[in-house]
Amino acid sequence: MQTVRRRAVLVAPASDDRKARKALASTADEVVLDLEDAVTPENKESARTAAAALVAEFGAQRPVSIRVNAFDTEWFTDDLAACAAMGEGLSAAVMPKAESPEHLTEADRLLGDSPAALQILVETPTGIRDVAHLCAATDRLAAIIIGYADLGAALGRWPSAPPSVWHPIQESVLVAARAAGVSVVDGPHLTIADDDAFRNAKTWVRDLGFDGTWVIHPAQIDSATEIFTPDPESVEDARRVLATLEEAADRGDGAAKLDGRMLDEALAVSARRVLAKAGPA
Repeated sequence: MQTVRRRAVLVAPASDDRKARKALASTADEVVLDLEDAVTPENKESARTAAAALVAEFGAQRPVSIRVNAFDTEWFTDDLAACAAMGEGLSAAVMPKAESPEHLTEADRLLGDSPAALQILVETPTGIRDVAHLCAATDRLAAIIIGYADLGAALGRWPSAPPSVWHPIQESVLVAARAAGVSVVDGPHLTIADDDAFRNAKTWVRDLGFDGTWVIHPAQIDSATEIFTPDPESVEDARRVLATLEEAADRGDGAAKLDGRMLDEALAVSARRVLAKAGPA
């Protein structure tokens, strides 16, 4: 499976060639071509065909994933079969409304020998309740995303509720994802503006420990990328931490110090994560 940074993940309807191509030409880390919410029932099959053609055209150049229809729909099996046939061009199949480990294991089975990863959206109360089981269901799982719109509707939560009301859910998803070793990505802000509300919400989840966010408009890509990219000072400090620990290990020392700090494996883990988010030097 590809190693993909997901600081800014742009979602575009597979059924709209202009929007899909604009997304694929963007600077987003990953583009998700949508077969689900953005596509009407009568256009599901043509959207699937269009998505396969776009993956074949762009998949060698950038990470391209496909959001399939939900497990309990008539399109799920055909969507996954189409993903399995796309070969190395497809980065991942994204399953919406994941609610049970059996959903993931069936998706894994349908993907077969495909190198594509699996990502899931948790956007129902059941999915949130069982999120730790979902994260541990299959080794193919690469990322988990919170879907706020469906989840908020199911919970009876007002769209205007302050960001802080989501903290317990964000924390539970983060812990489950980290325990399973998968990326954790924030769902899209439910506006298309690159404004203070968007940037404050994404800074909040960045500080919680999230790896990135979905966006639904290209205008939000640059801010999301900046928010989820470590600053140069953090990158340099991470490199020094790892270098100091390596030098101590070479000397056979059981402890190392840097700038008045005692260094240990916990700091090494944090440093590696910073460098992974920063990307190639």
